[in-house]
Amino acid sequence: MTRLDGRVAIVTGAGRGIGRSVALLLAQSGAAVVVNDLGAALDGSGADSGPAQQVVNEIAEAGGKAVANGADVSDHAAAEGLIRDAIEGFGRLDVVVNVAGILRDRMVFNMAEQEWDDVIRVHLKGAFNTTKFASAHWRSLREETAQNRIINFTSVSGLHGAPGQPNYAAAKMGIVGLTYSSANALGKYGVTVNAISPGAATRMTESVPEERRRARSAADDERSPDNVAPIVAYLASEASGWLTGRIIHASGYEVALYSNPQPLIRLIGTGPWDPDALAAQVDTSFGPLLRGNP
Repeated sequence: MTRLDGRVAIVTGAGRGIGRSVALLLAQSGAAVVVNDLGAALDGSGADSGPAQQVVNEIAEAGGKAVANGADVSDHAAAEGLIRDAIEGFGRLDVVVNVAGILRDRMVFNMAEQEWDDVIRVHLKGAFNTTKFASAHWRSLREETAQNRIINFTSVSGLHGAPGQPNYAAAKMGIVGLTYSSANALGKYGVTVNAISPGAATRMTESVPEERRRARSAADDERSPDNVAPIVAYLASEASGWLTGRIIHASGYEVALYSNPQPLIRLIGTGPWDPDALAAQVDTSFGPLLRGNP
């Protein structure tokens, strides 16, 4: 098993679902865990300290170390306090896992401004907030042998464009861009940054109407969020220092590496393009690939 002895991790959204599974496995692997969860409903309303404390109790009963934290990561100052509390409580910080999120599903032509703003705020701003304050701390240490980790969560909703989740899809693709940028910026401070695209049965997936869900044939145990946690534990370990700036899909018993974006075809002119000439080139060069022709 990947060991995390002596390491300190924050897991946001850790009161339920994938976040809970991640927090439990990190603790089982030897990490001290800050179990962060506002305890809100799926749409982000309300707050409840119970879920986070229950996870802490499970970790303690198994002999691990954990504390509950109810900070709203979408609040800039609260996220700073979360990072500070981890450092002051456990003496260090090594890993931040950004799982927290909400849903406000609607087709784009029916979506209210607030439904857009709230989902972007929790997912994307929340990941930015924790990344900012954790990376500022690590940068201040200037440790040449640092092995720090940020593990974000993206989604197939963004990677493949779920039609009924434009806000969620945009937030999750924004997290991909944040992951790429942070990986490029923070490597010199001993920080790797990767993103997980998970597939599991959670209260989020179960809230999606049946007609909009992807077909499923896997057994219930294969859809468990526990199956996403092992790759997170590996990325949280010191052994994963060679891997950064990547998207990894984890679903059931499968772990897959996504390719990073790169051009498929280039059209290079000798001067400014004539619109008609460009149209003809796009049609003959891009068309066969995108239309599925040989």
